[in-house]
Amino acid sequence: MKKLILGNAAVARGLYEAGCAFASSYPGTPSTEITEEAAAFPEIYCEWAPNEKVAMEAAFGASLAGVRSFCGMKHVGLNVAADPLFTMSYTGVNGGMIIAVADDPAMHSSQNEQDSRHYARAAKLPMLEPSDSQEALEFTKLAYRLSEEFDTPVLLKMCTRVAHSQSVAELGERREREKKPYEKAPQKYVMAPANAVRRHPVVEKRLLDLSAWAETASVNRVEEGEDASVGIITSSTSYQYVKEACGERFPVLKLGMIWPLPEKLIRDFAAKVERLVVVEEGDPFLEGYCRGLGLAFAGKDYFPLTGELSQNMVAEKLGLPVPTGKALEEELPNRPPVMCAGCPHRGLFYTLSRLGCTVLGDIGCYTLGAMPPLSAMDMTLCMGASVSGLHGFNKALGKEAGKKTVAVIGDSTFVHSGMTGLAGAAYNQSNSTVIILDNSITGMTGHQQNPTTGFNLRGDPAGKIDLESLCRAMGIARVRVVDPYDLKACEAAVKEELAAEELSVIISRRPCALLKYVKRQPALTVDPEKCRGCKACMKIGCPAISLREGKAAVDASQCVGCGVCQQLCGFGALKAGKEAE
Repeated sequence: MKKLILGNAAVARGLYEAGCAFASSYPGTPSTEITEEAAAFPEIYCEWAPNEKVAMEAAFGASLAGVRSFCGMKHVGLNVAADPLFTMSYTGVNGGMIIAVADDPAMHSSQNEQDSRHYARAAKLPMLEPSDSQEALEFTKLAYRLSEEFDTPVLLKMCTRVAHSQSVAELGERREREKKPYEKAPQKYVMAPANAVRRHPVVEKRLLDLSAWAETASVNRVEEGEDASVGIITSSTSYQYVKEACGERFPVLKLGMIWPLPEKLIRDFAAKVERLVVVEEGDPFLEGYCRGLGLAFAGKDYFPLTGELSQNMVAEKLGLPVPTGKALEEELPNRPPVMCAGCPHRGLFYTLSRLGCTVLGDIGCYTLGAMPPLSAMDMTLCMGASVSGLHGFNKALGKEAGKKTVAVIGDSTFVHSGMTGLAGAAYNQSNSTVIILDNSITGMTGHQQNPTTGFNLRGDPAGKIDLESLCRAMGIARVRVVDPYDLKACEAAVKEELAAEELSVIISRRPCALLKYVKRQPALTVDPEKCRGCKACMKIGCPAISLREGKAAVDASQCVGCGVCQQLCGFGALKAGKEAE
């Protein structure tokens, strides 16, 4: 059966058809839907792990037990999981194991533009890179075969355009796999130095064997063209752009396994064309390999190192006609991202901005607190860095810094990698104030459960971390909970904890306004007689509030009746709405 299917859903379908039995991931755009889609198949046990390292280690454990396993993450998540990744290259696997990593060229929802292909080379692991949904499905099944044949984890590299685009894929049936028996093999799996020394040559031999396999593998193919004056080496979405721009004009070497690379196939292809061009997004990875072979080519001297390519860009750089588009008659205004109407983080960030606090932030939808008019965040680095960074900042600058500097971190991010930072701050007697923004969900990636919510991936009841008890168990005496909709309570809490001479934690607790179980209050109304047009209500940056004809106006379709703006109005112009009769 053929179906129009999302790239991430195609990977999930490939897991199902290949007999995958275990999946553990941490949500991260653009990879999240793989595990969410896989959870729709009851044959696959699926879970959200606290972070990517835990997910990879759990998937390795399932592989060790003899089943086909999977873990998924975005590119920066692979940094978190790099520790087990490199050593798993030495141990190999029992049941087949796939690690999906989704890159985000142009940083649509990421803090950097990292190229994960370098991890395959550095860890000496095979990496497959599909260019559409059909390949995403097929390469997933192939990855398991390679994993078990060559005794290795296999990296499956997605990117935003492949992960979040739909194309037609041929669906098949599931083939159940017999669980491979676990056999004790400490020399293979116990990576003490004496054993690791013996395993390294095995890794090098495997890489040579995979290189030989890649020479004739169908995933690496030459597509003949009419004009051999130019030959193009490419992969992933860049291949799609090349085909759209060139059609059948130029010969193309389309690479589906991008590590290890097929040396002879590349040399032979280069010898058949007059001029070689490497078309790839991100770093000059394929280009660097070709340079190492001593080939002459064009690449990043034409195509950018940053952002995404496009079919028009490829056509332009290759000297082909560029299709003309239609320009809009009017220039559309910019629409920067903003926290949703009723977002529970808004009141807390308003308070921090009002008090002039230095705010070390973290990764989540609350990072939007850095946007005007709140402008209430000074630093965002990576998951968990707010807490660790705050400790170092305050230790470096002394007690006075601790009286005006805070860390903000979401509940899911805190469990991901904030707990160790807080433990370090407690252990080293930091005079800091940490604010955990508990909105009862993993908001940024689309409302996934986490260990603080009490529900698992499928929505079933699960173990729940009590944040207050956890913080106290770390030796923190000052732990308090505030409602971020209550501005006076927020301000009092922040002032008191900043003044304290010890480490303290404020838990700003209110569920995300977009959660289905959260009841919307009636939209607020504006009394035009009382409104002075002072714009005080607009200081919180709520998208439901605007100024029309000099008076405040509330968009009833967006307003959730949170009442935060009411607390800013000194003239009583904002009134609570009434339930519809």
